[in-house]
Formats: sequence, C-alpha cells, structure tokens
Amino acid sequence: MATTSDINIGTYIRFNGDICQMMEWQHRTPGNLRAFYQGKMRNLRNGKINEHRFRSGEVIEVLRVEVHELQYLYREGENLVCMDQVTYEQKYIPVELFGDSLRFMKEEMVVQVGFESETAIMASAPKVVELEVTYTENAVKGDTSNKVMKAATVSTGAEVSVPSFVEIGTVIRIDTEAGTYMDRVKK
Repeated sequence: MATTSDINIGTYIRFNGDICQMMEWQHRTPGNLRAFYQGKMRNLRNGKINEHRFRSGEVIEVLRVEVHELQYLYREGENLVCMDQVTYEQKYIPVELFGDSLRFMKEEMVVQVGFESETAIMASAPKVVELEVTYTENAVKGDTSNKVMKAATVSTGAEVSVPSFVEIGTVIRIDTEAGTYMDRVKK
C-alpha cells in the first residue's frame, strides 16, 4: 500500500472498487487548515472523470499496470484476439474495453492494452486511423456556401460525417476518440 505522497500523474489506483488513472494531482495547504491532496482521475471501466480530496498521509491502493502494444488479429465472440509482437503470444481482450473506437478498428492494427497481473483492464485503439470511404451520397452541385456535411460509410462499416467533396474510394483520417472526420489522405 502507498500513501498520498507516493501518487503521481498517470498512476493507476483502486478507488471505490474501480480502477482509475490519476489525471491531475495537487498538494494544497489552504490558510490555517490542514493540508490535503486534490485528485482528478478517470475511471477506466466507464471513462468518467472523478474528483476527490484525500487527507495527507491517507493510504491508497496503487496498481502496477503494464501497457503492451498488441496487434489485433480477429474477433472471436465477445473477445478480440490480439498478438504480442515480440513473443507472438495470443491474448484474448474483452470487446467492451475498446468502447466506441472498436467500430474504426481493422485487422492488423496495433492497439495498446493495459494489464494488471495477467488481466486486461484497459484498451485503446490508435488515436487516428486511415480508412477508405465505401459508400456516400453524391453532393448537391453548387451547395458550397457553408460547411456541408454528409454521411459516409467507411471500410469497417462505421458511419462518419464528411464534407461534401469526399467521394467513394477516398481515404480519410478519423479521430477514433471523437469518431469524427479529420482530413483526406494525400496520395
């Protein structure tokens, strides 16, 4: 067990039974009151941000989390089969750890997975992916007075709003966290 003085930004802790990652950590000494630590942390299970005030010297359970880069091979039921690129060992990662970014993932992409012991506790797709547009409606000619967006389907089957000039076969960059169009990929 660790105390509040052992915590840093990026540390993983167990808080109220959930695993959280510390986003902000400040030591405060307000006037003639007792010192405390103010922490802002992200819950890895649901992605919500919590703020909590810890007493100075309070005991906190710190977790040792190892983050590995794995190659996504294929989906098998409610798991993704991913391969360690160094040992070639295959690991089964639960689908729910990826959240909404799963819809932008293609096979052979490199993903980051965090393990506590041998259990996968967090996973993230690449921040930016390049995917080909497989279907989109034709734009209305002359409608360029403002930023006109239209729906497009990409090669993974996900739908994204794209500008009117994007056509079928265009490769685009997508921000997987927000699920939004970024720009076209120049060939």
